[in-house]
Amino acid sequence: MRRDGSLTFSVNTARLHGALGPLEPFVERIDMPTRPSTKGIPARGGVGSGAVLGRRALNRALLARQLLLRRAQLPAFDAIERLVGMQAQAPNPPYVGLWTRLDDFHPDELSRLITERRAVRIALMRGTIHLVTARDCLALRPVLQPVLDRGLNTIFGARIAGVDTTALVAAGRALVEERPRTYADLGALLREQWPDHDAAALANAVRALAPLIQVPPRGIWGASGPAAHTTAESWLGRPLEADPSPDAMVMRYLAAFGPATVKDIQTWSGLTGLRAVTERLRPRLRAFRDEQGAELFDLPDAPRPDPDIPAPPRFLPDYDNALLSHADRTRIMDDKHRTLVFTKNGIIRATVLVDGFVGGTWTITRRRDAATLTIAPFAPLSAQDRAALAEESVRLLAFAAADANTRDIQFAPVD
Repeated sequence: MRRDGSLTFSVNTARLHGALGPLEPFVERIDMPTRPSTKGIPARGGVGSGAVLGRRALNRALLARQLLLRRAQLPAFDAIERLVGMQAQAPNPPYVGLWTRLDDFHPDELSRLITERRAVRIALMRGTIHLVTARDCLALRPVLQPVLDRGLNTIFGARIAGVDTTALVAAGRALVEERPRTYADLGALLREQWPDHDAAALANAVRALAPLIQVPPRGIWGASGPAAHTTAESWLGRPLEADPSPDAMVMRYLAAFGPATVKDIQTWSGLTGLRAVTERLRPRLRAFRDEQGAELFDLPDAPRPDPDIPAPPRFLPDYDNALLSHADRTRIMDDKHRTLVFTKNGIIRATVLVDGFVGGTWTITRRRDAATLTIAPFAPLSAQDRAALAEESVRLLAFAAADANTRDIQFAPVD
């Protein structure tokens, strides 16, 4: 604890990765303004199991870990690892997600990481596309392979029945390593060898069973192009890690999203049966309870700020993992607002945080050289919150619509 009340939290993620070969240790420091507090925190000398953390305490802990209490002075590479990746169903959300978390972030910084093959887009947690660093790609994919296997069997199992999947993966690898291919192209070529099976199912089987990454220009700010794929090993020139143990991943999840229940960890990762993992790790963890009595696990020295610390307004992009990584999302979003954010067709809308909680959605519309940012609040805003959101909106438009000659901010009426 510093004299000014700031709390520093250090995580050696190289150690948490496990054996990563000849990599320099990566150590990060997150400086977070907070008032010293012992609310809900047992004495440092013991593991603790009875202290209760309320909704606001869990909210402020999440905001601190997610770099949403104060923008961090971190390189984008370090932030991506700190967050254990960023969901990237669409190309641009990770850019906005880094902008809202980091000081002086410029899109070119992330674009360079992708073109220089230091960051990649690959199916990982929950079987969804995530932007991760190259070494996290190689370390996490073996751990999360059961998630991809389960998804394949559930969605496409009947449509690839009778296919020799070993031969299918070998054929798919050869095709995408010859040159990057879209799923449509890959499926059409595979169907020449398996004409009695659906092309989409064949391509998705390769996606699930082989670590396919999306190559640039996909994921590059301001660029466009189809999602073409090759294997992670071919693109990065290194093999996947051999250890599929989830222990290090669980520790890193807690650093980025804790305190959390076993169900929370499973919701984020897509894995099942993690109770045994938390029991194995229990001597290294601190235990709490939420207000419903569920057991929460956390790293002993992770930041748990005072629940009353102010939280600035923040704009989260579509699919942000801050909303997707807990079974109980009430630490950041009221249940009554869930259907306003999570649509029936699988879209997770971009949101605004007001006092640390989801308080509305936002969109940017473009018309020629004009850009309009529209905020749709879920409840009436105080004059102070409205002014703070407007100020943050100016910065967001300057980032996301830098080429617009005219920029406008609108607040939609509350329904």
